[in-house]
Amino acid sequence: MSRIHLLSPRLANQIAAGEVVERPASVIKELLENSLDAGATRIDIDVEQGGVKLLRVRDDGGGIVEDDLPLALSRHATSKIRDLDDLERVATLGFRGEALASVSSVSRLTLTSRAASADQAWQVETEGRDMAPRVQPAAHPQGTTVEVRDLFFNTPARRKFLRTEKTEFAHLEEVVKRLALSRFDVAFSLRHNGKTIFSLRPANTEQEARRRVATVCGPAFVEQSLQVDSERSGLRLWGWVGLPTFSRSQADLQYFFVNGRMIKDKLVAHAVRQAYRDVLFNGRHPTFVLFMELDPAVVDVNVHPTKHEVRFRDGRMVHDFLFSTLYRALADQRPGDAGAASDEPGLQPAVAQPVVSGLAAGVFSGQERMPLNEPAAAWNPAPKVPERPSSEAVAGVLKGYAELYAGAGEVLQRPELPAAEAGEAPPLGYALAQLQGIYILAENAQGLVVVDMHAAHERITYERLKQAMDSEGLRSQPLLVPESIAVSQREADCAEEHAAWFAQLGFGLQRMGPETLAIREIPALLRQADAAQLVRDVLADLLEYGSSDRIQAHRNELLATMACHGAIRANRRLTLAEMNALLRDMEQTERSGQCNHGRPTWTQMSLAELDKLFLRGR
Repeated sequence: MSRIHLLSPRLANQIAAGEVVERPASVIKELLENSLDAGATRIDIDVEQGGVKLLRVRDDGGGIVEDDLPLALSRHATSKIRDLDDLERVATLGFRGEALASVSSVSRLTLTSRAASADQAWQVETEGRDMAPRVQPAAHPQGTTVEVRDLFFNTPARRKFLRTEKTEFAHLEEVVKRLALSRFDVAFSLRHNGKTIFSLRPANTEQEARRRVATVCGPAFVEQSLQVDSERSGLRLWGWVGLPTFSRSQADLQYFFVNGRMIKDKLVAHAVRQAYRDVLFNGRHPTFVLFMELDPAVVDVNVHPTKHEVRFRDGRMVHDFLFSTLYRALADQRPGDAGAASDEPGLQPAVAQPVVSGLAAGVFSGQERMPLNEPAAAWNPAPKVPERPSSEAVAGVLKGYAELYAGAGEVLQRPELPAAEAGEAPPLGYALAQLQGIYILAENAQGLVVVDMHAAHERITYERLKQAMDSEGLRSQPLLVPESIAVSQREADCAEEHAAWFAQLGFGLQRMGPETLAIREIPALLRQADAAQLVRDVLADLLEYGSSDRIQAHRNELLATMACHGAIRANRRLTLAEMNALLRDMEQTERSGQCNHGRPTWTQMSLAELDKLFLRGR
């Protein structure tokens, strides 16, 4: 082997660039983070050819003084941290001092800046292999402009790995959107090849913030999302989570920020997945824009070169807080929940505080809940129409039409309701009829409500079974012959540490050796499950995330199957009283908007939508 030697500054910077500069989007991320750290209130981005030819970022931040300009392009030079204490409480987006040096080593970079206290702006230039910066006077308002031209011009091997202009710009635009969501108080504008892509004004009110989210994520997301804001034990979570019915086939509308930093974290993803497990259709992904705020000292952001990952000091507490907050927000969503008023159409969130109605408010007290296992009534098909109607039948039809037109001025009356129901209509309205033995048609204040009666009753039954099981607990069943399983020493230690927790869930575990566990008791409800594999999966979750809901998930799968078999079937004829009872139960049941499989249970058609169908008012 050759002798050990120091790398040249140029080569060292190019190696560092390989970590942080993957494509034009990587450069934009670093430049925008610098602008935000400098206190900018407006950032303008100009891009040409997907960012390969030109990337220009201009801000109105604090600027850089003349003497610091050459240093700004040096490695490990930063104004954001000074000692280890600062590193342990990082409050800025950037802190390593490598970004500009790495970018300048693979491009032609020009940095022009004027500090707030300076009388004149100054400009520094570098060009790839020639790392010596050149400083000269320039004209520029307060703030900084960074121009990056001909990215990877001196590293052709890197440049050939870039995708098409359209693809590279799509990645770049996504980065700008993420940072625009992270700072509502900053104005952003983006231009590509001279065309304005978007221009976002500062969002200083809740309504303006919703407007920015709608611009970035689409109005449909804001319309079909729940607004959350929860604080506990020094943690705060706020933002928007999409309704289960607004799920996606890909995980492409998921934004999570920790102290303003966009991250993608396995622990966060696991907590969100658990919160949606009971309401999301198989293979679909939830949508969310969430912000977590906590003490910078309890989160380590220095664990990844691109700072996309973080490490929490108490990961289990963060996981439980995320899960419980989102789980409760989704559970509390019921028919009739309405968002805060908004002056702008299409920007009203789908939920605010739950309203009290139906049985909980003492209304419809004369109605009974639907029996879970009542035998289905006999199905009586409608009489068939004669193939060749007789003259008497034709005369009868004509007479019926004449009577109909004669009474056209009379108002059709709603089926007679109990006196208690004469007040305001409940969220899901009053049942009118049953369609094909599958759907319930109801009328509420907005228009027509269509309910899938099997899916709705399935959710109601499922939630009641879970409540009954939670009140009674999971009873254990001893095994005649204990089952021995081989595990790692780390897993065996984990099982010993959480022995009491396993016992609460109905599992009796005993450590038989350094790498051996014995299963002596299992939950009676899960006696058909593969106990050994379930224990291994639970231990894997405990080691990875600090918690596990696999046992409860298996239990819920069985309860969901029971609920599906116990729910009313298609072609079951219901009376109006039974239909109204089902509607009232839906209004009081958690997660009643989806069945156990994540399918929607009801939908609303407003009068405006019905008028549009029939061209009324034209």
